[in-house]
Amino acid sequence: MGYDGIVLESWSRWAAYGVLNDPDMRNMALQFIKQLGEALHSVSSMADAARHLELIYVISPPHSEKLGEYNFGPQDLQQLSDAIDGFSLMTYDFSGPHRPGPNAPLNWIRSSLHMLLGDSNSDAHGQAHKIFLGINFYGNDFILSEGLGGGAITGRDYISLLEKHKPVLRWDDKSAEHFFIYSHNNARHAVFYPSLMSISMRLDEARDWGAGLSIWEIGQGLDYFFDLF
Repeated sequence: MGYDGIVLESWSRWAAYGVLNDPDMRNMALQFIKQLGEALHSVSSMADAARHLELIYVISPPHSEKLGEYNFGPQDLQQLSDAIDGFSLMTYDFSGPHRPGPNAPLNWIRSSLHMLLGDSNSDAHGQAHKIFLGINFYGNDFILSEGLGGGAITGRDYISLLEKHKPVLRWDDKSAEHFFIYSHNNARHAVFYPSLMSISMRLDEARDWGAGLSIWEIGQGLDYFFDLF
């Protein structure tokens, strides 16, 4: 089929099923990823015989100020680094219907990178080029009254809400995200959606660390987002 490799997401499932709480099971999980990466590296790409197949591993950022036992941390990064071509860091979905708020607060992104890579003198920081910083092209429409609810919206939904409600866009300095409030059927909604300013600040953060990008996902954004790249 001419594929370049595999993007694997398993860490969050292993955490949910308690695999990462057991040291032996955690080590076996890491060995599985490592062996998979090494196996892919031994196979040439059909598209380019001079290249090997790649393994991109998806990891979740911590939602607290300290790494938990189930979080992917610097030691895991070091152990897998030689066998993995890139780590897709899911720095989005910070908020949800039961905790409405910004999608990817900049201070949380910065904290997640620091916990994973340390400072400029740490061994893990040398792996920053393998980190693909997650940037969301979708947004969220949360219900603030009449019970909590709501969920993800794409660019088309966002434009429709702007045209219908003509809200005032607000800037949240703490999260570095734009949002607006509107009412529908006697319920107040808060909409957080990426803007050129919010994306630009996250691009700057990735450049400062020497990291790459992982976008979720391209078809969900607005066309002019690509003016920044």
